[in-house]
Amino acid sequence: MSKYKRLIVVGDRVLVKLEDGEQRSKVGLYLPPTAVDNQAVQGGEIVSTGPGLALPDLTDQGDEPWRITGNGREARFVPMQAQVGDYALFFRKAAVEITFEGQQYLVVPQAALLALVREPREDIPDY
Repeated sequence: MSKYKRLIVVGDRVLVKLEDGEQRSKVGLYLPPTAVDNQAVQGGEIVSTGPGLALPDLTDQGDEPWRITGNGREARFVPMQAQVGDYALFFRKAAVEITFEGQQYLVVPQAALLALVREPREDIPDY
């Protein structure tokens, strides 16, 4: 067992490292003064993601499709669009602020993400 704690994000949420409220983000996005002043929109770097939204096992017709049964099947998830290292713009109102080992983070549901900025990768074609 490791002596360090791990922070694991669950479901369709992302963990965002806070960015200071400036008009221009670190990745070059311009945030209008109205968005910065009332803190409606905020940005930051995604440091962790959950597995995604869990899908029920449609072969089980029980009353509680989310219940884990002993059928040996792996859980299935709708994959997350956000990835670790992405810069995310999101609705601040939907975020929950937490402190973990002295560092402040925001837990943001994927539905609250407005846009992602991702560095180009060689294995993914330009879009």
